[in-house]
Amino acid sequence: MRWIGCSAAGILGRVFLTISTTGSPERPATDLGFLLHKHPDRAQAFSTSHGTAHVLYPEASAERCTAALLLEVDPIALVRRGKGGKGAGRGQGPDTALAQYVNDRPYAASSLLAVALGSVFSSALKGQCAARPGLAEAALPLRVEVAALPARGGAELVRKLFEPLGWAVTAEPVPLDERFPEWGDSRYVRLVLEGERRLADALRHLYVLLPVLDDAKHYWVSPDEVDKLLRAGEGWLAGHPEQKLITSRYLARRWSLTREAMERLELARLAAADDTEVEEIDNAVDESTDTEERPVPLAVRRREAILAALRAAGAQRVLDLGCGQGQLVRELLKDVRFTEVVGVDVSVRALSIAARRLRLDRMGERQSARVKLLQGSLTYTDKRLQGYDAAVLSEVVEHVDPPRLPALEYAVFGAARPGTVLVTTPNVEYNVRWESLPAGHVRHGDHRFEWTRAEFRAWAAEVAERHGYAVEFAPVGPDDPEVGPPTQMAVFTLTATTTASTKEGEVA
Repeated sequence: MRWIGCSAAGILGRVFLTISTTGSPERPATDLGFLLHKHPDRAQAFSTSHGTAHVLYPEASAERCTAALLLEVDPIALVRRGKGGKGAGRGQGPDTALAQYVNDRPYAASSLLAVALGSVFSSALKGQCAARPGLAEAALPLRVEVAALPARGGAELVRKLFEPLGWAVTAEPVPLDERFPEWGDSRYVRLVLEGERRLADALRHLYVLLPVLDDAKHYWVSPDEVDKLLRAGEGWLAGHPEQKLITSRYLARRWSLTREAMERLELARLAAADDTEVEEIDNAVDESTDTEERPVPLAVRRREAILAALRAAGAQRVLDLGCGQGQLVRELLKDVRFTEVVGVDVSVRALSIAARRLRLDRMGERQSARVKLLQGSLTYTDKRLQGYDAAVLSEVVEHVDPPRLPALEYAVFGAARPGTVLVTTPNVEYNVRWESLPAGHVRHGDHRFEWTRAEFRAWAAEVAERHGYAVEFAPVGPDDPEVGPPTQMAVFTLTATTTASTKEGEVA
């Protein structure tokens, strides 16, 4: 169900958005109804402060399901809310009622649609699904279409905003009037987003970025808008390359609110982008040695163990997922057997530091051809990461909220599918050996958990079974007979059967 051949004149005052997914007998596409908390067999209407929102399903089958949100903007209600100080958005104070009526209708769509999304799909936006709790955490093949999207900045800005989040983006300009092509294009685009995402993440992206593209909010932007932005932007906004533009536009260019949001995002980024553990733990040494030589820090032992495992696997093209400031990337580049090294991190700042440490700007042509640094979130599938010999997740999984681990698991083992995957993580049993670590504390404030050896082995075994890998385990650091090593490593190897079936599927 789509608007075909609509001109700018034909889209005033209405907003139309569809969300589609495909399914199978094991996971029917109509599960979308559970996630949205709206039954596919009913058309529903919801009153909002700016008009009426309608939710309906143009198609609903086990193979494909589409939910449509139609917002009918009431210009009279919009004008009434715009009168006076609190109802007016940026630049709307002295306008007459008629001017507001005429001027609001062409560009109100995006900001008001975001309000409707937050109201009509509030539970889905929060990732809540009481009927099917596990469903909300699953990545779905999604297609989102907005028939006419106001875009101040054009199709290029649309791509800059959505592509870093892993979406495949189509942004087609809408002509001012199809009858008069010489008039050129309007500032509207037809937007299509495609990718495998949690529905909650997709809705959060839209909730934040639609008003940003509209660049006009039709309601009072109060200080609590900062909290709304950070809640919806959790996990992706702090590392977005257009973070400053997004924050400024979302908060209607109110400098005090923008500064507050940027400061809070930076604090969150600093916590999440920490390489691994607190410095005194990460640089801890093997105190069991009786030699007078300077002991080896744990961070160095970890990198040595990873390099040895990669060499043993015969890997040449390697991903460092969650590369931080590039310590492992630098070590990999020292060995010529690694012909391509790709560092991936959500933090743009960490990648900038990595680039400086690696001296990419001074690197010779042959050496620079071996290395790439990419910004991306590890909980989203990314086609750029497919086809590599090996991937490393060094001290990464413990920084991920447990409900998000399945998304990371699928992105790495299900979508990227490197031949070898190395995962290192702290062994919480060893924490009693750190004299400087208070009892009951994890090694870093951003660690969401720390596993025992049994818990890590159980998780790794389940992942391997689900995705067709064999897994072996190795200690990193002194292997204490009572509590084990400080770091534990799992080496996943894609089985020959799985590899062969994958190739056959690609050929087919």
